[in-house]
Amino acid sequence: QVRLVESGGGLVQPGGSLRLSCAASGRIFRAYAMGWHRQAPGKQRELVASITSTGRTNYADSVKGRFAISSDNAKNTVYLQMYSLRFEDTAVYYCRRTEPMSDTDTWGQGTQVTVSS
Repeated sequence: QVRLVESGGGLVQPGGSLRLSCAASGRIFRAYAMGWHRQAPGKQRELVASITSTGRTNYADSVKGRFAISSDNAKNTVYLQMYSLRFEDTAVYYCRRTEPMSDTDTWGQGTQVTVSS
């Protein structure tokens, strides 16, 4: 069983920065895809950014150039560095990990990011 623990959310002013972390533990395999999704009140959950174990990344258009996803495979941790935060980035951010070898799809508990002046 895979467990994901997120951290790093909080309150930040517009234009500020935050870094989210997602640490995976349990029965994990080397091959994976991990992503950050977010859900704002009254809106559907959306993919923000993803990264594979081979380093391939993907970003939503709304965050390109402002967010950067990275991974530390030795620590089984994925990061989301967020710059130039906007009001519309306010949401609960969820980490997700999928592993083709074990056919698992695991979500974290979510961490709140609030952009407010």
